[in-house]
Amino acid sequence: MKLTVIGAGNMGGALIKGWAKSGKVESITIADKNETLLNQFKTEYPSINITTDNIAAVKGADVVVLVVKPWLMKLVLEEVRPVLDLKKQIIVSDAANFTTGMLEEQLAQSGQFFYVIPNIAAEFGASMSFIAKGKDTTDESVKTLEGLYALVGDTLVVEERLVGPGMMMASCGIAYVMRYIRAQMEGGCEMGFYPAQAKQIALQTMQGAVSLLKATGWHPEEAIDKVTTPGGVTIKGLNELDHAGFNSAVIRSLKAGLK
Repeated sequence: MKLTVIGAGNMGGALIKGWAKSGKVESITIADKNETLLNQFKTEYPSINITTDNIAAVKGADVVVLVVKPWLMKLVLEEVRPVLDLKKQIIVSDAANFTTGMLEEQLAQSGQFFYVIPNIAAEFGASMSFIAKGKDTTDESVKTLEGLYALVGDTLVVEERLVGPGMMMASCGIAYVMRYIRAQMEGGCEMGFYPAQAKQIALQTMQGAVSLLKATGWHPEEAIDKVTTPGGVTIKGLNELDHAGFNSAVIRSLKAGLK
């Protein structure tokens, strides 16, 4: 597969690094206007092709992934439209709220269009990517794109209306999880641990919870029951979370970005 990624910022960079590390993409070309950034990628991953020319980048690509700011998408698409081969190429929008319908409207014809939202854990092969297909996509192109994003983590093919909620849970959600970890670290410091120790404890606890649920398939409440005894310290802490409106705060944070 010949892959072109336009945009090498935080999200584009995470995807590029994840795909490069996988060693399973035949050819990766990065297009970005920041030459310094491009040279950094070339130094770290010598096999990657770099260019500041979007038009040159998309020629001959099998998959073109656009990871630029939403307000730049129209400009980039107008620039590359004359050289795209929409009968052969898969075009992917990784820009928030720039849907397959918008791709079709901007390119003025049908094609293999996808709207995908991954997250920055793609760099480490741990993204959660939501894939929405356009109305004219083939099963073959869906399989191709699932395989590509599976190289950088888990994938879920969803209706386009669910990409936004997925983004709140898995992309924005990473920041919310970080806030919980930070709070746990602060609590650890208050109880007597050094910050580095508190960070180690918080990270390993989070890792342990994730590993437990993945290995067992349990619902979180089943795992909670395993460590919650009558009159014990765990239930006291859980009740404090409930008194503080923890569940409600999490749900409200997820829905806030959809308003």
